[in-house]
Amino acid sequence: MGEEPNLSLIWSATDESHVGLSMLLACMVLGCIFIHFWNQRNKKGPKTWPLVGAAIEQFMNYDRMHDWLVNYLSKTKTVVVPMPFITYTYIADPANVEHVLKTNFANYPKGELYHSYMEVLLGDGIFNADGELWRRQRKTASFEFASKNLRDFSTVVFREYTLKLSAILSQASSSNQEVDMQVGFGVEIGTLAPNLPNNAFAKAFDTANIIVTLRFIDPLWKIKKFLNVGSEALLDKSIKIVDDFTYSVIRRRKAEIEEARRTGKNNKIKPDILSRFIELSADSEGNSSDKYLRDVVLNFVIAGRDTTATTLSWAIYMIMTDPDVANKLYMELKTLEEDQAKVQNVSLIHYDTEDSGSFNRRVMQYADLLDYDALGRLYYLHAVITETLRLYPAVPQDPKGILEDDVLPDGTKVKAGGMVTYVPYSMGRMEYNWGPDAASFKPERWLKDGLFQNASPFKFTAFQIPVEVYGGFIPESHLDIKAVCLLFHDLQAGPRICLGKDSAYLQMKMALAILCRFYKFSLVPGHPVKYRMMTILSMAHGLKLTVARRP
Repeated sequence: MGEEPNLSLIWSATDESHVGLSMLLACMVLGCIFIHFWNQRNKKGPKTWPLVGAAIEQFMNYDRMHDWLVNYLSKTKTVVVPMPFITYTYIADPANVEHVLKTNFANYPKGELYHSYMEVLLGDGIFNADGELWRRQRKTASFEFASKNLRDFSTVVFREYTLKLSAILSQASSSNQEVDMQVGFGVEIGTLAPNLPNNAFAKAFDTANIIVTLRFIDPLWKIKKFLNVGSEALLDKSIKIVDDFTYSVIRRRKAEIEEARRTGKNNKIKPDILSRFIELSADSEGNSSDKYLRDVVLNFVIAGRDTTATTLSWAIYMIMTDPDVANKLYMELKTLEEDQAKVQNVSLIHYDTEDSGSFNRRVMQYADLLDYDALGRLYYLHAVITETLRLYPAVPQDPKGILEDDVLPDGTKVKAGGMVTYVPYSMGRMEYNWGPDAASFKPERWLKDGLFQNASPFKFTAFQIPVEVYGGFIPESHLDIKAVCLLFHDLQAGPRICLGKDSAYLQMKMALAILCRFYKFSLVPGHPVKYRMMTILSMAHGLKLTVARRP
């Protein structure tokens, strides 16, 4: 018999081979990581890791993502951000923006990926659709928004709702009550008054908006949706609240239309977008389902309730934090009041800021003086709104899908299946777009000899396709033209250009003219003002103010 093998030597040799193999693998991994980062030493974008790309850095900066992008886009006009399963390309150069939004528009639709993220909220509505479905809805909307009757009726509606808000602010000023202006602009007027319940639809809508936005950087959202856990479970509950409200509005409107036709009172049918779509949805194409109408309604809501509340809130914030701007605006509004009184041969009501009765009567008199032509002469106010949109665009990012490989004007190669996102929030802060004072709030940049001057729509991307719902004032009893009457978002001079830019400014100017003429706003001490991550640049904590009446 031979000698028995020395097991200890065998195990020792095996251990040594395992250790050697482990060290070799470790060296290979470290070497790969070293080479990976060595190749990125001159890269101006975020650092990436194998497999996960830039996901770690993006997750860490998610709550301040817009400013995170400002940092990178200030160094280079295009930033490429690889993520698991997809690559995002962020652009801030007007030449690249024009290429995506106009020159090669057909190659950059919303796309299937964007549609999958947003479908639970927007369905197949105009802002989540491409091709023929998009064109059909846009044609209907453009017909309505081109109407002079809409413009004239909108002026009345905007005045009516601003006066309701003014009455609430007047009461708050006399009792030194704090007011959240974002809430005031963003939900039903009644919720500003004390001791009234919160608007469940508005809360659910905001929650859903926040969660679908998170999907863009959350590679696990489909798994959570399948298991109905975490954020996706909350999204499911929120969508149910949103749908219950929306379908009730649709059923009520259909019943109103049927009753008007049955009794021969067609003039009682409300002249709004929803009614128009209900009438057209009974055509031969068969788009008569409540689901189709639900998508129409929610797409109009998302582009209006939030965008208007956001822009008006940021405008009030910027005005009250710059005394010089506030004073110039006040003088323009007061001068207009005096000029209009002379033209219309009206004696202005004398009022005392301590007397609510005379004060409120003067506010109503001023509102009556604000017709369409008068608002058009408020050039400084127009500049204030535009400057607000430059720095705080209602929609801070707008992603597009990529159908085929392409090369952007600056030489950046983009691959099919990825996404290109132009970033209005960053574009408004870039010195290569606006000069060394790009970060400053300066309404005068828009004026020449006292008259407003436009900028290129590919440099100032602040009125695109979404359709405006008036001022966020959405009475639950009637989602009609009083609630759905404007287009308000980012102006892109391409096929998706905003249909109602003028109407949007009309609304904004009516609201701010009345409020800034008669009220001085002060931020509640210690109240934080910052954005939250959602499709709209909403304030995370609202805008809590105290209000004082102006003489």
